[in-house]
Amino acid sequence: MPEYTRFAVYYAPEPGPFADFCASWLGWDAARGMPAPHPQIAGLPRPVTEITATPRKYGFHGTLKPPFRLTGSRAALEQDLEALAARLGPAEMPGLTLARLGAFLALTPTGDTAPLARLAAETVRALDIHRAPPSEAELERRRNARLSPAQDANLARWGYPYVMDDFRFHLTLTGKLTPREATQTEVALRPLLTPLLPEPFRVDALCLFGEDRDGSFHLLHRYALSG
Repeated sequence: MPEYTRFAVYYAPEPGPFADFCASWLGWDAARGMPAPHPQIAGLPRPVTEITATPRKYGFHGTLKPPFRLTGSRAALEQDLEALAARLGPAEMPGLTLARLGAFLALTPTGDTAPLARLAAETVRALDIHRAPPSEAELERRRNARLSPAQDANLARWGYPYVMDDFRFHLTLTGKLTPREATQTEVALRPLLTPLLPEPFRVDALCLFGEDRDGSFHLLHRYALSG
């Protein structure tokens, strides 16, 4: 069995055209655990391999519980994750939209996201017993991002700033872009991506991901939300 340095709980789409396109766009297929050939897209400001370099290793995903090092065994984590998925129900929203978040592009859900925020908060809370504390170097790196007092409190309590009330679900598509690059990328990407977007958008599984020793994340198991 491969060794994984960190684990995370993400949303990942079911196999199909949407999942295939987004894996190809990023250049990494987390479900297959292998690189994916980039699509040929005209009109991009830079090669797609450069535009997607930062998010590539994570695979196409939406974060529910951010990456963490284990304090116990993988088997214990999997057991608790299975039990959690059995008592929580899916979160459904009308769809996804391509949006600009700061300096990068991502897909964000439309409509009421409160059920999804509650799902993420409970996932963070219920599985926190398995999270090893971050190192002082990790804490310092996070704090260099000028966190708000609430985000700093999240970092101290949950090991990550952007959880609980500061949680904003998104599916990252690019690294940092200039405003002009973001506009050009959005114009080139939107007509290809929009027909593939799910309607409605359902988060109906908790997906366990593991980070290999090269830093790439793999989809290890999908736990259906059946509560």
